[in-house]
Amino acid sequence: MGTAQSLAQLKDGLKASDRMPLVFLGHGSPMNAIEDNAYSRSWIELGKTLPRPQAILVISAHWMTHGSTLVDVSKMPRTIHDFYGFPQELHAVQYPAHGKPELAREVISLLASHHVEGDETWGLDHGAWSVLARIYPEADVPVFQLSIDMSKDLDWHLKIGRDLADLRRKGVLILGSGNVVHNLRTMRWGGKPYDWAEEFDTFFAEKLEARDVAALADRTAMGNLFRMAQPTPDHYLPALTIAGLGEAADRLTFMNSSIDISSVSMRSFIFH
Repeated sequence: MGTAQSLAQLKDGLKASDRMPLVFLGHGSPMNAIEDNAYSRSWIELGKTLPRPQAILVISAHWMTHGSTLVDVSKMPRTIHDFYGFPQELHAVQYPAHGKPELAREVISLLASHHVEGDETWGLDHGAWSVLARIYPEADVPVFQLSIDMSKDLDWHLKIGRDLADLRRKGVLILGSGNVVHNLRTMRWGGKPYDWAEEFDTFFAEKLEARDVAALADRTAMGNLFRMAQPTPDHYLPALTIAGLGEAADRLTFMNSSIDISSVSMRSFIFH
């Protein structure tokens, strides 16, 4: 079944819509979910400007699978506190949004060539709920997640995004959550950004502006700079998938173009 035909047969009542924005957010520390800072305030403002979606599909750095890609088909995704060493106030946060099982299963159909399967055990990890709690604090928009298969190379993650593109015209907000630069091994509190962190962050922004997304998936050409910026690429893959979803007609806007703790880029971007 082709993508267009499959979408036309959605059974969950999604209405056709104008093309929804695509959003990638550098989520950084889980504390941004409860702290008042420049990042959390920017997410609150973003929520005020985005068109209201009928559903949200999140691709988070914190749902990693190996050898398969999963879609959360649960009716009530649980709030996952997948971290330690943080205050109880953060562990107490709940994000009680409903899932969207019918749409989630349709996404499985759309991504059949990628061998995607359904899952009812995951929920919403902090890459999802820490930002959604600011954008949609009432948790009144259905949300579900798509995992990232760590066994696949960069180009695969670029391509899987393209197969989701028509969801934008069904009122679905596709949200990636990770960090363009993410090297916790070298982090330093209050320190200046590393030169290599700024260099890769700038490289990413320039290639995205030029719509040269193939360059963003060329691991060999990016070489050691990429290995420094992403010792493991989990936080990069959601950005790559959202980059792959962008269309020629989209306008690109950057947010939070800064480096935190010397080696974590908070750069965020929106196609709209």
